[in-house]
Amino acid sequence: MKTRIVLFFMLLGYVAQAQVKPFSFQNRQIKPGTKQSFLIPVVTAQDSTVIPVTVFHGAKKGPVLGITAGVHGLEYAPIMAAQALSKELDPAQMSGTVILVHQANVPAFLNRSFRVNPFDNKNLNRVFPGKKDGTSTERLAWIISNDIISRCDYFIDVHAGDANNDLRPYSGYYNYFNMPEVSEKARQMAVALGFDFIVQFGNEPALNEASVYCSREATKRNIPAVDIECGRMGIVEEKPVLQIVEALKSLMRHLAILKGQPNNVVNPVMVGQRTNVISEQTGFFFSDLTSGDYVKKGMKLGYTTDLFGNHLADVFCPVDGVILYKTFNPPVKQGDGLFNIGHIQ
Repeated sequence: MKTRIVLFFMLLGYVAQAQVKPFSFQNRQIKPGTKQSFLIPVVTAQDSTVIPVTVFHGAKKGPVLGITAGVHGLEYAPIMAAQALSKELDPAQMSGTVILVHQANVPAFLNRSFRVNPFDNKNLNRVFPGKKDGTSTERLAWIISNDIISRCDYFIDVHAGDANNDLRPYSGYYNYFNMPEVSEKARQMAVALGFDFIVQFGNEPALNEASVYCSREATKRNIPAVDIECGRMGIVEEKPVLQIVEALKSLMRHLAILKGQPNNVVNPVMVGQRTNVISEQTGFFFSDLTSGDYVKKGMKLGYTTDLFGNHLADVFCPVDGVILYKTFNPPVKQGDGLFNIGHIQ
């Protein structure tokens, strides 16, 4: 009798899997319950690179989630988290599909380039939706927009503090008043990531301009999208890597791609507005404050000196809030950002 019961449930599993169609990606068919890895070529007349992508196609039906890491090549925590996640996900235990971009900007990663693709000196997170026949960075954005984001029901772009940023971990999402359903789904996704601080981007009547940013390209396509910012100073630390992996798995549980309950944080701090503090001088910058510190309007945040070490100016806080990220090392040019402060109501 027990043997018959076991065979019955095995048969049900085979039937359920048979109902799931293969997932078509880059002219290949990915069978249910399997994964495949791809190197998508990105070629111009001057240079060439690839986008490494792994597609996990679940054994059961479900949504398609897109994940990008490494849009900036020195943001290592997301890149290392993508590698770790790819080893943990078992498509045989998944419902739906995950398209994981391990490194969106391989030239910047391999050349240790700060924020820009060294092939054309452009910031990938400033050129979306890109151009089909553009420069290297513009083509990267075009392929991510049209071959990956367009295939998704939900999307997440993962970032960190790079070589000059001391950053406090948070999640974020776009909120536009004329897109209430997409904005609300994105808010729920941001909560499901499990961060105690959530930053609202946009907070405007409508998204009328070009997308520019990776996750905003998804939003512009009416795809609920979120961001993670986790990791600091362009270094690899185990804690933020593990935090990103767990956040991504929590989001997958929220979307029912994985079984279980998400790690929702009760009453997270919602940051609806941010202020950048900009350097008015070129030289050295000093501050004893760190990311996550609460600050008050009028408070001294630090000071600048010239190239000889002579005091130039004190830097004061323009608002009450919390430091989301700051420049932690000395070199600054006029116009550089020193602090990003989230307003606390």
